[in-house]
Amino acid sequence: MIGQFLGLLLLTAPQNAPAVDPYLLAIGPPGRVRVENGLTDLRSGQKATAAEVARAARGASFVLVGESHETPAHHQVQADIIRALVQDGRHVTVGFEMFTRPNQENLNPWTLGWWSEAEFVERAQWKTQWGYDFAAYRPVFEAIREFRLPMLALNVPRDWVRQVGRQGPAGLTPEQQAQVPALYLENTQHKTVFESLLGGHPLAGDQGRNMYAAMVLWDEGMADTALKYQAASPNNPQRVIVMLAGIGHALYKQGIDWRIQRRTGQKTVTVISIESDGPREVSRGLGDFVFSSKPIERAPRGR
Repeated sequence: MIGQFLGLLLLTAPQNAPAVDPYLLAIGPPGRVRVENGLTDLRSGQKATAAEVARAARGASFVLVGESHETPAHHQVQADIIRALVQDGRHVTVGFEMFTRPNQENLNPWTLGWWSEAEFVERAQWKTQWGYDFAAYRPVFEAIREFRLPMLALNVPRDWVRQVGRQGPAGLTPEQQAQVPALYLENTQHKTVFESLLGGHPLAGDQGRNMYAAMVLWDEGMADTALKYQAASPNNPQRVIVMLAGIGHALYKQGIDWRIQRRTGQKTVTVISIESDGPREVSRGLGDFVFSSKPIERAPRGR
């Protein structure tokens, strides 16, 4: 149950029309921006390119590119942004929500060209760790191999998330608690985002609070992994970690971004990838950039 619930939060939006539109919340800079197919700079309201995202990221150590996991166009724009950052002279590491920390040792052989695609998919446990179609993500992995970019397994083990989803923060053992920061659960704007992904229904009772704590663990764990990696070479101003995750972890900069900024004050640049049949309005505070693509066909939930 908890796994299905958290999986739901990682889609671009609920399949049925939500009571609250998560793209139109009053969080961050006021106002709305009309976005069309492709990239839009939410600061100016103008069309943008991957190269402009890279320029906006100068001086930033973290670029978050939120996605809907099943949407190939979202992974293509991630690959385009990775390439643009490399071409802008940045030393890029690509961090993945899709891989948990214990899987780190299985990532570098792909970067170094030691494994075929089939070997990487098997040994990195793609089907069991993630399960979405690898072909949709192929442009990202092709860019990584082309430039021999290091990869980073961002996520905490999924059983930790399930434990917190059932029991709250007390569900973590002392050993697990030592590996992540204390879970700060009082960010009201993040709660608003979280509730919007549930159709606007407020969190209720212990179950609601525990599910919210599980989401915070997910965000906090990924932020913590990235910050620890960054600390290993703090004197490299050209280093940038491109973090790929579902948009539920990046909307309005209240997820991973907020956890990084709360601990370090460091700047992040965030791209939110959405699906839309045509032009639509989004809140200016949704991120720094929005990438919009046409919706893909999805199997009904439960299949």
